Amino acid sequence: MLALSKRADSLGTENAFVVLAEVNRLQRAGRDIISFCIGQPDFPTPAHVQEAAIEAIRAGKHGYTPSAGIDELRAAAAASMSKLRGIEIAPDEVVIGAGAKPFIAYAIASVTDHGAGDEVIFPLPGFPIYESQIVAQGAVPVALPLREARGYAFDPDELAAKITPRTKLLILNSPHNPTGGLLSRADLQAIAAVLERHPQVWVYADEIYCRLVYDGEFASIASLPGMRERTIISDGASKTYAMTGWRIGFAANRRLAPVFTRWITNTESCASQISQWAALAALTGPQHEAEAMRRRFHARRDLIVRLLNEVPGFRCATPGGAFYAWPNVTEACALIGAADSEELRKRLLHEAGVAVLADIHFGPRVAGDGQHIRFSYAASEAAIEAGVERIADFVKRATRPPRK
Repeated sequence: MLALSKRADSLGTENAFVVLAEVNRLQRAGRDIISFCIGQPDFPTPAHVQEAAIEAIRAGKHGYTPSAGIDELRAAAAASMSKLRGIEIAPDEVVIGAGAKPFIAYAIASVTDHGAGDEVIFPLPGFPIYESQIVAQGAVPVALPLREARGYAFDPDELAAKITPRTKLLILNSPHNPTGGLLSRADLQAIAAVLERHPQVWVYADEIYCRLVYDGEFASIASLPGMRERTIISDGASKTYAMTGWRIGFAANRRLAPVFTRWITNTESCASQISQWAALAALTGPQHEAEAMRRRFHARRDLIVRLLNEVPGFRCATPGGAFYAWPNVTEACALIGAADSEELRKRLLHEAGVAVLADIHFGPRVAGDGQHIRFSYAASEAAIEAGVERIADFVKRATRPPRK
């Protein structure tokens, strides 16, 4: 039998797409499913962005570009990222990729050596591709728990205890997937104070949701003293401009920009030229549609949090950003006799017709924090109301009578 490599066997996945495939299978079989499992805006890409892509096609702009991206988009991304973070980012520090996700792998591969025991600290729960790529790149994953009692922020003392001489990279994600947590400037200052004692540690700042903030203000660790040169800023067009399928992401770091460019040359060659011109229009054109989407997400956040907190056994904190709700369902599991959140997820799908993700899809559960499920509220208000109503009805129907 032909063998696969250990690397191939160990490669993880993104369970949102696994559950989505199951949802699609059930829907093809005629089941009525309301889905909250995939994290992408349900709005159309703004019209002027679509027109820019059409214009690019008609102008013959559909060949290769430089691996780092077209100059115009690098400059626009630099200006956009600079303005939001209050720092100066030059165009030659920015590299354009086929989405922001590839930069996770490029960053890990660029600052760790395969099989050398280099460690990468990542958030738990967290975007599953972090740990998957740490393992695939031959580094050692070190999970750092985000605790509900801290608003899903790192405990600086726990961070300090996790760092060793082998630590090469810390991954931060704010606003955060899956909890919607937002790191405040004070949180980031505490993290920076810890890192000041460990100059060998790079920071990967995954800030793809940076323009979807509802409470307070977005802050980047790159804006803090001493953090600029060691921070890899990751951003993109997908979430802000409803451009997930266009696959355009940006990464900024002066020292690593040439390295990322070589990685792109070795892998994707370049991002789609058509998508790059569309992203340029998104960044430099009218912003009212993007702002309207943000306002709708804010309203949906308030709606889903209110409704989830009315479901028996659910307790949902208000997320500060992104478009995810992360309710604690420990009591709900007990009410219906579910062993854990994964059993609850399966029963919600098959008995209530509602698709969500379980906490174990984002890594092992944080000890002492109970059971959670994730909702993406990138869904219509009508879907949110109908979906949560189905869940409430299911929990009431499935609740076991108390033992006498």
